[in-house]
Amino acid sequence: MANLVADLVSNTKPGSNRDARAAARLLAVQALYQMDIARTPLENIIREFVAHRLNVSIDGVDMPESDAVYFEKILRGVVENQTPIDRKIDDCLSENWHLARLDSTLRAILRCGVFELAYGGEAPMGVLVSQYTDIAHAFFDGPEGGMANALLDRVGQGVTYDANLSGTPSPE
Repeated sequence: MANLVADLVSNTKPGSNRDARAAARLLAVQALYQMDIARTPLENIIREFVAHRLNVSIDGVDMPESDAVYFEKILRGVVENQTPIDRKIDDCLSENWHLARLDSTLRAILRCGVFELAYGGEAPMGVLVSQYTDIAHAFFDGPEGGMANALLDRVGQGVTYDANLSGTPSPE
């Protein structure tokens, strides 16, 4: 995890919007994980993270300033669209795999990634797939990072853009 945090800090210019969005993505994954495990309500988790977890150090590495608005957008978006997001993830998994069978952290990563790919529309597909794959590799030493990469790439390839929505992607 410390390597991912250090990479977030070193890969972009300090204070950049990209830095803030990358930090918001990592924190959104952590918040969704906490919501899943502790059954913490959405409003409570947003308050907790904004008050105590945004813009602090993780594993001894100072985090870049997080985009609190974007963090909240991801969380609310995943919760509001969870059924179609979960359906899309299930559709991309192998026949013998289902979302409920996946580790809670991997589910949080995939849900955030699929939300941004299918509903977010504010970053290129390659950036989103890469950042969420990096997050998966930070949490897992096994094949989960590759699974996240393949699934998110598959979802990203299936997103169509509606010209009436100013280039905002919509799920097929």
